[in-house]
Amino acid sequence: MRYVMILVGDESKWFDPELGPELMAEVGGWWQKWFEAGKIVQGGAELGPSSTAKTIGAGPGGAPEVTDGPYVELKEVVGGFILLDVDDLDEAVAVASGWPGIAALGDRVELRPEMVR
Repeated sequence: MRYVMILVGDESKWFDPELGPELMAEVGGWWQKWFEAGKIVQGGAELGPSSTAKTIGAGPGGAPEVTDGPYVELKEVVGGFILLDVDDLDEAVAVASGWPGIAALGDRVELRPEMVR
């Protein structure tokens, strides 16, 4: 089964220079462990700051309208996503539970199954 790990947190913490090198080393170790185990699918992405986002929605008369920033202004934003290929939800939870940002920054991980149609 394929699941998407959606990484969510307070983006102001993601760029703290004091946490940067140590946390990135931890993330690299986590990534290597699960990629070598065949649980991470090539793909996924770290996203740029929410301040660089553009949101497109229906404007007056239904025509597309572009606005600056994320869809909603929240303290927590999506910072990236990782594609998992696991046996079941329990294994997805086991992989995601070790995400270094949870302990270091208070991030949360949302897991969703990939929709296959």
